[in-house]
Amino acid sequence: MDRNDAKPTGGCPVMHGGNTATGAPVTQWWPKALNLDILHQHGARTSPMDPDYDHREAVEGLDFEAVKTDVRALMTNNQEWWPADWGHYGGLMIRLAWHSAGSYRTGDGRGGAGSGNIRFAPLNSWPDNASLDKARRLLWPIKKKYGNALSWADLIVLAGNMAYESMGLEMFGFGFGREDIWGPETDVYWGSEREWLAPSENRYGDLENPSTLENPLGAVHMGLIYVNPEGVNGHPDPAKTALHVRETFARMAMNDEETAALTCGGHTVGKAHGRGAVDRIGVEPEAAGIHAQGLGWDNPGHDGKASQTFTSGIEGAWTKEPLQWDMGYFDNLFGYEWELAKSPAGAWQWEPIDMPEEAKPVDPTDPSIRHNPIMTDADMAMKVDPIYNEICRRFRADPGYFAETFARAWFKLTHRDMGPKANYLGPDVPTEDLLWQDPIPVGDTGYDVAGVEAKIAESGLPAADMIATAWDSARTFRGSDKRGGANGARIRLAPQKDWEGNEPDRLARVLGVLEPIAAETGASIADVIVLAGNVGLRRSIEAAGFAVEVPFAPGRGDATDDTTDAESFAVLEPLADGFRNWQKAEYAVQPEEMLLDRAQLLGLTAAEMTVLLGGMRVLGTNHGGTRHGVFTDREGQLTNDFFVNLTDMAYRWDPVEADGTYEIRDRETGEVRWTATRVDLVFGSNSILRSYAEVYAQDDNAEKFVRDFVSAWTKVMDADRFDLRT
Repeated sequence: MDRNDAKPTGGCPVMHGGNTATGAPVTQWWPKALNLDILHQHGARTSPMDPDYDHREAVEGLDFEAVKTDVRALMTNNQEWWPADWGHYGGLMIRLAWHSAGSYRTGDGRGGAGSGNIRFAPLNSWPDNASLDKARRLLWPIKKKYGNALSWADLIVLAGNMAYESMGLEMFGFGFGREDIWGPETDVYWGSEREWLAPSENRYGDLENPSTLENPLGAVHMGLIYVNPEGVNGHPDPAKTALHVRETFARMAMNDEETAALTCGGHTVGKAHGRGAVDRIGVEPEAAGIHAQGLGWDNPGHDGKASQTFTSGIEGAWTKEPLQWDMGYFDNLFGYEWELAKSPAGAWQWEPIDMPEEAKPVDPTDPSIRHNPIMTDADMAMKVDPIYNEICRRFRADPGYFAETFARAWFKLTHRDMGPKANYLGPDVPTEDLLWQDPIPVGDTGYDVAGVEAKIAESGLPAADMIATAWDSARTFRGSDKRGGANGARIRLAPQKDWEGNEPDRLARVLGVLEPIAAETGASIADVIVLAGNVGLRRSIEAAGFAVEVPFAPGRGDATDDTTDAESFAVLEPLADGFRNWQKAEYAVQPEEMLLDRAQLLGLTAAEMTVLLGGMRVLGTNHGGTRHGVFTDREGQLTNDFFVNLTDMAYRWDPVEADGTYEIRDRETGEVRWTATRVDLVFGSNSILRSYAEVYAQDDNAEKFVRDFVSAWTKVMDADRFDLRT
């Protein structure tokens, strides 16, 4: 029988659609099932690198100057398959770097340029990222040449820096050291919409109040980085747009001055592209045919002419000299009146009234033709909003101040998610410590650790209090943007010392004992807090009959109020901590989902999350001393009792309708032995988590449980110890 006559599915042993369908098969059938995939999304199984590959070591061997020279040369190496505007790719590379970094949001620290995530869906196919696939293909020869040591994440941001330098701007600095991921970031919530550029009302409580934008989102539409350049929901209104610009940039950690500098400096060079009908543009990369080889937004008919390329639908340059860093943006914005117009592609844009021909930019392909410059609604917001107007006029009066403010804001934009300066590599790392980098002084390592431990042990502090304090200090760490953690001991400073989740009264009592010990011994308070947790943990291990060492690495430093941006730390406040069985309020998501989110930010695997939670329960570290989930008669001893009793069929689990908790009753007597929350019982109900719980409940794994708990505990305590790698 000819292959063309065969039935498409009859007898075929290959999965039809099952391995390519959207979403995990389990959640297709049971949408409410807890999906643990986010805890294992970027592990060794996804990486093509050798097991012993050390990216930091590879970067340190990179010829930094050679890389920068090659990136500079690329700017004017015009390719007919995707022609450069005026023969220079600077504007395109700036947009690539900007849109790579601009997905960052402070709410959960996710997004940003630090992992090269713009290579993958959904970001690679967002409407706002149209044709940036071409920019990355232009960079491929450089990536190919320098290989593993030059990550895509570094190269993309470096290309933006080199573009600005080639146009005359002195940059503030650059840090190498970003490491690529190898698949989509499934942990990032980009919004609930199932339609690109769906109306903004879907993500706001009240569109008239931008602060009601759903947390942790930063963009006004699904598929955009920031705001709609045509106006709120595509309706031009610069005054209203200004309010949304302010909110969305604030969610990226930018103040008004930084926001104005980035908006104006971003549009001082380059152009927007919309000369042609939208309906002739092909589909995005993820929807394109296999022959497209990962490219999308097919742009037929551009015939090697830069003037015919299409990206946003808005068409035109902002200044007369789009390849020069100058003050042309402000001269145009304030020097002319502007009126609404439509681009050739039908997008709303603003164009100047009565601008003389010689003041207009030339066509990017044919210098004998001139076109009106343009402004987006966000640009006009810089003129209409009184706060932005004042800032921009200050910039216009002092070009040097504008250039420096922009360069610093650009550096912040492109490095915000790299964490402390210890993660920066290369010759162009600024020596200045910036407040947003959460600077921490180097701590002492020469003190007598054993002597400090002895003083802690003699202090009379309960083990549970010491363990809980160390945990609360360390649990703020976010692997997403490498902020938070125990280093710096910011738990003793505002705002952390007053967070409900940190039990301020208990915290003050514990710190009142530990701080004098630090002062007396020369150890940092940060080290003493972690050491106290270890002392309490060791006491609990010994009480359970085991001898397992708890590792400790000295050298943490102590931050001060002056080196702590209290406002920026507010976003790190935990709203829930399943490890301590606490939740601040009721939320749209289930408590176990919030536990999963916290575990992912801490960099834990599902097994590590499991063993830590079970151990914290029996150690008696629940918030406020609640008894939920304390499935043991030996509280304070590090035993596997939580898992033993959770999996014991001698008990049944009855919901308590009044408060959403559960009673664990003896099946024979009906006696209530323990109470529990959803976070406790999910380790028996979820099939994957139960498989881990059963491992730790086994008779032969009592000591393994202790060893694994200590390993996971140490991982959390040291999560922010980037200094240990240097």
